[in-house]
Order: sequence, then structure tokens, then C-alpha cells
Amino acid sequence: MRMTRNWTAASLGLALLAASVPARAQQERPHIGFVHPAGGQRGTVCEVAVGGQHLEGASGAHVSGQGVRIEVIEHWKPPTRRELVELREQLQRLRDWRRNPDSKTKEELHLEPVAGYDLMAMDRDELMALRDQLEVFRRQPNPQIAERVVLRVTVAPDAACGGRDLRLITDSGLSNPLRFCVDRWPEVCEQEPNDEAPDAVLPDELPAIVNGQILPGDVDRFRFRARRGQRLVAAVSARDLIPYVADAVPGWLQATLALTDAGGNELAYSDDHHFHPDPVLYCEIPEDGEYVLEIKDSIYRGREDFVYRIALGELPFVSGIFPLGGRAGEATPVTLSGWNLPVAELALDGAGLGLGVHTLSMPGQGISSSRVCFEVEELPDWFELEPNDAPQNAQRLALPLVVNGRIDRPGDRDVFRIEGRAGDELVAEVRARRLGSPLDSLLRLTDEDGAELARNDDHADPGAGLTTHQADSRLSLRLPASGTFFLLLDDAQSQGGPDHAYRLRVSPPRPDFELRVVPSSVNVRAGANAELTVHALRRDGFDGEIALDLRGSPPGFDLSGGLIPAGRDELRLTLQAPAIRSDRVVSLRLVGRAVVGERRIRRLAVPAQDRVQAFVNHHLVPATDLVVAVQGQARSRRPVELMGGLPVRLVPGGTAEVRVRGSRKPGGAGLQLELSEPPAGISIREIQSVRGTTTIVLAADASQVEAGSRGNLIVEIYAPKREGGAEADRRRAAARRPLGILPAIPFEIADVR
Repeated sequence: MRMTRNWTAASLGLALLAASVPARAQQERPHIGFVHPAGGQRGTVCEVAVGGQHLEGASGAHVSGQGVRIEVIEHWKPPTRRELVELREQLQRLRDWRRNPDSKTKEELHLEPVAGYDLMAMDRDELMALRDQLEVFRRQPNPQIAERVVLRVTVAPDAACGGRDLRLITDSGLSNPLRFCVDRWPEVCEQEPNDEAPDAVLPDELPAIVNGQILPGDVDRFRFRARRGQRLVAAVSARDLIPYVADAVPGWLQATLALTDAGGNELAYSDDHHFHPDPVLYCEIPEDGEYVLEIKDSIYRGREDFVYRIALGELPFVSGIFPLGGRAGEATPVTLSGWNLPVAELALDGAGLGLGVHTLSMPGQGISSSRVCFEVEELPDWFELEPNDAPQNAQRLALPLVVNGRIDRPGDRDVFRIEGRAGDELVAEVRARRLGSPLDSLLRLTDEDGAELARNDDHADPGAGLTTHQADSRLSLRLPASGTFFLLLDDAQSQGGPDHAYRLRVSPPRPDFELRVVPSSVNVRAGANAELTVHALRRDGFDGEIALDLRGSPPGFDLSGGLIPAGRDELRLTLQAPAIRSDRVVSLRLVGRAVVGERRIRRLAVPAQDRVQAFVNHHLVPATDLVVAVQGQARSRRPVELMGGLPVRLVPGGTAEVRVRGSRKPGGAGLQLELSEPPAGISIREIQSVRGTTTIVLAADASQVEAGSRGNLIVEIYAPKREGGAEADRRRAAARRPLGILPAIPFEIADVR
């Protein structure tokens, strides 16, 4: 819902208000949909194609971490529909002429360049490549990945191995981030056609990284030599590179991986790993000879953003660990499971890692393991002790604590005994799927007589942005009586095994919160405001307000509306940029502060992208950094600012004024002011202006507003629709031109009871 009022630039005095980004960029934000190849070897230079939309003026890229340098080679934009038709017609005319060249000379064909393509100057191979590309456009047009930017990527010899966030820098600002990997092994790219006759691009000596794309109906095959007894691992990264595709079901490349011998006999096959869609296979090679590795989509879908990487060789691969976590300040011995592991156990230092969840891989190997996580907690750590399958032999727990355990076999159940008093608040929460375990937990609480008091199978955690099956369980309740109670933990699918590990936290509520800030790439004009959305992920009943501020940011950056009200899970606010343009990308840190009882809590807001999966589902996918590109020149030496007491206090049925001070510009056409998605019942009543100070009169409809509600109002400014008699003028008038936004206006609805 948008509430609108018009006024004249002369009376408002804000026509020079700086836009959050240039007007065209607000409507056409740069977007990248794939990076191919999605990685490079240390100490090498490679060319990388980035597919996306609105990438005009691409001048560079921002890559998280150190040791990766990028240069833009070219930008290519596909033909329009009309140009596509004309190019196909020209190709047909040229083909007809080649069949009957005596009818006229080549010059008499009058083939003028179209969309930068000069068919007269192309050789046969170039024309065939163009024909194939035009056919792709015709069969599967996808504007979101149609443009190309070619990069020259230089990876330093000492660059740290692992995943990075890559963003393009364009005239419209920064793009969204995508994954670019740095590894230590040689990198090769598939060479089509390789559907029937396998590629021979793999080196004689493995390991190597294979890069490719799956197009519609595509099957990629790779031939290599292996020796008897080699313990071969092939691990695919596909969803790990592009976690969600907005307009494809299930929302990612669902790859399958098969290994065959030279005679076509299948030796190993995989279509996933645990619950991860990216397959991993292991095979001990039976004989010296040639082997073929095959990758395809499970139902033969394909498009250019179906990008993959395959790590192939006698590589160490960690498929699981136990325990999944440890106590802060203590060293925890961890047992590793997987293939080709140089050690079977590691000692992880809880003090060195710090609180939270950490992703592990084999040190110094340069190949990421499966998503193996280790959690560091403050509570005491216990271990599950068998036998504990029934209340009669239940393991006694002394709260609060975290239990490290396993559902060891199909049908296994772990039962724990706790003592409690009537009215005690109890939280029992499983962390397994979120830590990389395949366990699909089912958690129940019974009294001493076996009567079930609470049950939970799946509990959604919006902070688990890469988890699509929220399979971890959580119970929260007040004990109805004093006595003995039993916690029963099963696998909901009756599965089990050594890899079905979990951490079970049993304690009174521990109120806390996490934060996510969206988007992770911010584009803003110097001196202007950009909108951010902060999501508060509240834990164990925490319901208080959260104050937001910037920590360690360069001078000139400022937040407006940085207070998440009590009970709110989401807040839109604004970030103001310095009035001086910066030619570099700036990383910012947003921190939230709250008071819980006598505790003062500070939490870093994790940068994230709001990614759509399969047309409908939204996920907050973490990014490495919150980065800001400050563009252009400030349109005023004096920044626009809110004056007077804030928050604005609105009484149901009444009005309130907001004063805004900004630059002046005499004359000019009428502008348009809108409240962007305001709470129900709040609107702009009128606009008043005197000598550069503008007063916005807000109104609260008593029948719609909710007394006691608090938040921010986001005010957008648009240029007027132009009048015109011609059809072209009417089309131009239909699209309003955004000029910017005001600083966020905090408000509250008074409770008049």
C-alpha cells in the first residue's frame, strides 16, 4: 500500500534531494545470476563470464578477502526481440547466398551491422556460433542472465583457499554477491560437445577441479585415467554456488553424478549427500584404465545458471564429525568421518573459535568438505550414555546443559530424565540439521506416567537460510506439576547411524536474539539515504527493543530510525551516506544492543540477501560483508534532516507534524511524495513549506491504526508524470522517475485508554 500527496518544488524546497541511487539505477538494479567458471587456482590467471541484467558500465568487481584481482575485459548485451528477428533473417539470406553464390555478389546482400554484429566480417565458425546463440535466446529467453561481463581474474599464489563473495561494480552500483572459489588444484572447463563422446580435458594427474554448465537436456561426461586401489572422491558444488534459483523448481540444479568404467559399467552413483542436493561419490578403483565421470540434472533441465564445480581425485572429504560442538573456553576432541582423511581426530579449541557456529574443512587441503559445522556454547557439555532407550534406563540430566548424542541405528531412541517443579519454564531444543547432521529429530516430553505433555517434529529457524527442510525440534513449556519428566528423542523417519548426531540443549529460557540486514549490497548517492531492512530473530521469548548503530564506520555514515520496537521482528530504516563521493567500496558493521534482565547483549547484524526459491519461498542467505558503494556528487551541501522531537506521536483520529530541512531550488515542476508500505491507517494529510523547511502533516485513521504500535515511516520522492499528446509522451509519462527517500521517520501510535 502506498499513500501519495503532490506538492510543488518551489514550496517544498526539496527538489535537490539526493536520490539513494541515480534514477535509472533505482529501477534497474544490477543483478548477476551466475559466475562461470566459479573459481580459480592459486597463482593463475583465468577468464570468467558473469551473466546478469542491468550491467551497463561494468568497470570492476569487489571480492571479499585478499589475493584476488579482477579486470573487466568486455560487456555484452543480447539483441532486442526486433534485432533478434533481423539477425536471423540476415543469417538466412547469407545461408541462401552460400548455396547459390552466382546470383549476386556478397556486397549486394546489403547486410548492415545489427546490435554490434557485422555478419559480413564473420568467418564460418563465428557465424555458426552466433546461430547457436540466437537459437538459445529463441528457445529459452531469460533476461535476468542474458547480459555478459567477461572478467580477467588474477589469483595470488598465497590467496587463502575457500569461497568468496563476488560483486560486479557497474554504473548503477554494486550487484548482488555470488560465490567465487579459490582452490589449490588445477582448474579445467568442459568443452562441448561432451554428451556422447566424453571430454578429455582432465589432466593425467589428479586432483583437479572441473567447471561446467548444464544446458537443457545436457549430459556432461569426462574421461580420465586412474590406477587400481586409488580411493577416488568426486564432490559436486552446484547449489553451494547458487543456493536458490527464483524461477526453477525445486530452486537449484539437482545434479546426479555417476562413475563408469571404459565398458560403461556403473561403479558408483550419487544424487545427494546426506540431505544436501550436491552429490558426492566415493569409489576404490578396481583396475588400471580409463574411467568416465557423468553429471547431469536429475530431470534433464538446464540453463546457463546451472553452474557446477567437481573436485575429483584422492581428496580428503569430511562427511561428519562428533561431537557437533563444545563448551566455550575448553578444548574438545572431535572424531572425523569421511574419506582419505589424514587424521581421525582433531582437538578444537572453544576459546580460539569463539561463541557461535563455525564451518570446518581439512586444514591446508584447499578443498571444502561437506557443510560440517561445530558449535561453541557457554553451557556445560554432556555426552549421551547408552543404554537409554526407555524411561526405565533414562539418563539423568542436571540442568542447564547441552547433550551431545547420536541416534545410532534405525529405530534407536534416546531418553533423558529431568526433575522439575510446578511452574518451571523449560526449553528443549535440538540442533542437528542446522549443524550438518542428517537427523530428522522428533522430540517429546512426558510425565512420570507416560502422558505426553508436548511434542515437536520441525521447528522453523529463519536464521538457517540455507536449510530448506527445517528438521530440528524444539519444545518450550511451563511444567504443570512438580516431579519427574522424560525427554524422548527419535528420528522422525526411523533412520539412524553414526552420522545421525545431535546437540540437545535443555535449560530454562535463555532470551537472546540474532540480526540479519538486507540487502548486503547497498548503492547510495553521496549525501543521500538508502533503505535497509533488519530482521530480528528472537530466541527463547526475548521480546524487548533492540537499538541499532554502526560500529567503526568511516565518517559521514549515519542511521535513521535505528530502534526495533519491542515485539517487532522486522524494521525498515535508512542509511545516510557522506556528502563526499568515494571511489571505493566501503564495508560497514551494524550492531544491535538490548537489555535482558541484568544482561546487556550485543549482536552483529549478519549481512544477507533475500533470495526467492522456486517462485514462492524466501530465504535470508548470509553474505560475507555489508558493502556500500557511494556514487555521484551530493545534490546539496546541507544534508536533508528531520527536525524536532522524535518519534512522531500520533493520536488515533488526530494528526502530527514532521519537519524536514533540506536544500532549496526555486521553481520546478510538482513532485510526488509517497509513504512506502505504511501501517494501516497512516497517511499524508498535507504539505507545508516555509523558507526551506518543509512540514509533513501525518494523519491517523482511528478505525485502522493500532494503539501502541511503533516503527518507521519510509517516504519516497518521485518526479511528476509528464503530460503529452503523443503516444510516446504518454508512455514516458506512465513511468515515474524516483528521486530519493527521506531519512526514516520513527513514529508511535498513542494509547489513549
